Amino acid sequence: MQQVRFINIGERTNVTGSARFKKLILDGKYEAALQVARQQVESGAQIIDINMDEAMLDSKAAMVRYLNLLASEPDISRVPIMVDSSKWEVIEAALKCIQGKAVVNSISLKEGEAQFLHQAKLLRRYGAAVVVMAFDEVGQADTQKRKVEICQRAYKILVEQIGFPPQDIIFDPNIFAVATGIEEHNNYAVDFIEATREIKKLCPYAKISGGVSNVSFSFRGNDPVREAIHSVFLYHAIKAGMDMGIVNAGQLAVYDDIPELLRERVEDVILNRRDDATERLLEIAAQFKGDGSVAVKEDEAWRSWPVSKRLEHALVKGITDFIDIDTEEARLQVERPLHVIEGPLMDGMNVVGDLFGEGKMFLPQVVKSARVMKKAVAYLQPYIELEKAGTGARAQGKVLMATVKGDVHDIGKNIVGVVLQCNNYEVIDLGVMVPCATLLQKAKELNVDIIGLSGLITPSLDEMVHVAKEMTRLGFTIPLLIGGATTSKAHTAIKIAPNYQHGVVYVPNASRSVSVVQSLISATQKPDYLARVNDEYRRAVEQHQRARPGEKMLTLSEARENKFKLDLTKVAPAPKKPGIHIWHDVDLQRLREFIDWTPFFLTWQLSGRYPAILNHPEVGIEARKLFQDANDMLDLMIGSRKVTGRAIFGLFPANSEGDDIIVYTDESRSVEKHRLYNLRQQLQLRNNAPNSCLGDFVAPAASGIADYIGAFAVSTGFGADEFAAEFAAAHDDYNSIMVKALADRLAEALAEYLHQQVRKDYWGYAADETLDNEALIREAYQGIRPAPGYPACPEHTEKGTLFEMLNVTPEIGLELTESYAMWPGAAVSGWYFAHPDSKYFAVSKIDDDQLMDYATRKNFTKEQAQMWLAPNLR
Repeated sequence: MQQVRFINIGERTNVTGSARFKKLILDGKYEAALQVARQQVESGAQIIDINMDEAMLDSKAAMVRYLNLLASEPDISRVPIMVDSSKWEVIEAALKCIQGKAVVNSISLKEGEAQFLHQAKLLRRYGAAVVVMAFDEVGQADTQKRKVEICQRAYKILVEQIGFPPQDIIFDPNIFAVATGIEEHNNYAVDFIEATREIKKLCPYAKISGGVSNVSFSFRGNDPVREAIHSVFLYHAIKAGMDMGIVNAGQLAVYDDIPELLRERVEDVILNRRDDATERLLEIAAQFKGDGSVAVKEDEAWRSWPVSKRLEHALVKGITDFIDIDTEEARLQVERPLHVIEGPLMDGMNVVGDLFGEGKMFLPQVVKSARVMKKAVAYLQPYIELEKAGTGARAQGKVLMATVKGDVHDIGKNIVGVVLQCNNYEVIDLGVMVPCATLLQKAKELNVDIIGLSGLITPSLDEMVHVAKEMTRLGFTIPLLIGGATTSKAHTAIKIAPNYQHGVVYVPNASRSVSVVQSLISATQKPDYLARVNDEYRRAVEQHQRARPGEKMLTLSEARENKFKLDLTKVAPAPKKPGIHIWHDVDLQRLREFIDWTPFFLTWQLSGRYPAILNHPEVGIEARKLFQDANDMLDLMIGSRKVTGRAIFGLFPANSEGDDIIVYTDESRSVEKHRLYNLRQQLQLRNNAPNSCLGDFVAPAASGIADYIGAFAVSTGFGADEFAAEFAAAHDDYNSIMVKALADRLAEALAEYLHQQVRKDYWGYAADETLDNEALIREAYQGIRPAPGYPACPEHTEKGTLFEMLNVTPEIGLELTESYAMWPGAAVSGWYFAHPDSKYFAVSKIDDDQLMDYATRKNFTKEQAQMWLAPNLR
């Protein structure tokens, strides 16, 4: 099943396309111009196109100034930059400013191969991806044949002559306006769509992009019709292989929500199905002017349909209201109750699976569909048992899933299980913290076809390696799936796959799980599929082993010499309320305003920033439904008091000693009670920036300055698993997953709220702080709260010291597993640093000298130190 993901390129940071942006830049209001980029990102743009080509502007200076300002805005700079300019000096200046991988828009063959090759070689040296226009010495490509010829020619030049990475090539085969009244224009959309399909076949790994708004230019002034044209065009272009495009997010309707009459007439135009298509669209266009709404109203007409179609509709729409009535009616029409499952119910779920694979349904809808299916099966179960005919329909295959030993996180695993069940796979979920021996014993007993492992914390990666080795030792031959937040293709290829030779496959998200399992279950597809996976792993290993251009490791002594120099005049004052504090029953209602909703939507694989996602052109309707369901569930969680929150935190006298932080018993600072061990960055950073370590943010003991550190541990997971289990028992996976997802969000909200109270009251170094939730999410406050196991503190056993400092488990019941995962899972813990210059950073790679130095300080063996470090450091 093809994964459908379309990348929206924001176009408003372009002086040639936005009058507002142009005026801000010409007036020198660069700070205000940053807001335009921020709005693009918040509206769902995954790349922003920046263009400064204006006759009255020093384009090079303007581009450099704007990009340097943008780099300091984390909520903008987190998305890639597309440098858009016809001036090569502007492009080169921009590439020198951009951190990470840039996209250049654009180069072409219009000035011949020599200039094209010259520019492409420079772009390869900069490591940039490139948009290649379908334009050559003759002119711009307008037909399918010309588009394909030019793109294939450019591809061969780039890949074969200079070794340009094909995955960094983005072709723009030119989108032109249709329905202009000129007959030669009628096939322009078809030409683009079919050229896209052919280019993707002839040019492996290359991407396709285009300026979508061009296609509807002839209907400017009628936004609802333009919305429909964009949506229909994208629907067919994406199916053909289009990967990204520039489109106004406010002019994109949801394909299935376009009124049937309008959609039919627009498709006639886009697909050039009739000679009179333009005239027929013009006939009805005026009907759709007005408020711009193209939504259809829900009605009850479906209740008059045949029962098989009613069941399909209920499954697709996630409606449980009539499921018992309709299931009973269907049961009375067949010979055996099992036939209802194998017939209309599985037919309906096949429709759900197809719609999900085509990108026309989203994950929350699929999980709701599973709820309908489970309720229908539960209704039929007594009849099936009475007949002694088995327990359900014949599944396509049997998948055993588990969160590995020591790990407690299972939301992603549960979602994958639901998606697989929706596609007629039997899923056996062993739960969390499952030992290897139990997992493999069950796999043999149940004769499963595939094993799936999930994990969130980094020690889980080593447990996955152990499972792979045991599968080899015990003679298993079934495939092994790997998934979870800390897993990656590189780690799977380098650490896990070499230990098991019968198929180890990394699954990045739920939407990929079905296609992966289908390929592995099929005897005919499996060999070729595993061969492709192994080829990908080989390239991943080679890429990992290949040194990055310009990457240099400092020695440990050099890195320490280049440490961050703390301004000792800015050390925060002594806490107003030192010592340990406990909140036994947190008011969850108080936490609602502190929730960061963006990660919640990502849990459900709806990509976009809150609140802009609620009006996103592709996922907005479903996002609003999900948001309403989430708030209804929050009301229930809070009102029923079935889920509770607790927090413990403390503020302690502390000073640094080298890379370590000493925590004292009292203000005399004569007795060391705890020592926090830290790692230091060793990669040479750009502009010789300091190589940071968390110990750098606390005043050295030798300075004689009294400094402090805080620690905290919070959880809103007490009762959450039990509450979720109630829904699961009622065959309601949707609300079961919802409870766990919201418990996670409340834990993060509690950490945010607690940190605010520490800054303003308990420590009090920012008593006058006035920040809204958006500013809190952007971490615009003074100080940081890094967590053990994460980039600045990438070693998990430090969590044990934190728990010991606060006496966490006896006081609030939050526990650590043997792998240092927190239980209940909806929990957050970490340190408080108050110095205004303290900042988040990633330790990244370290060498063996630092590894052994750290192991010695911790009284670890080298193997123990390696086991607890994040995999990228090993």
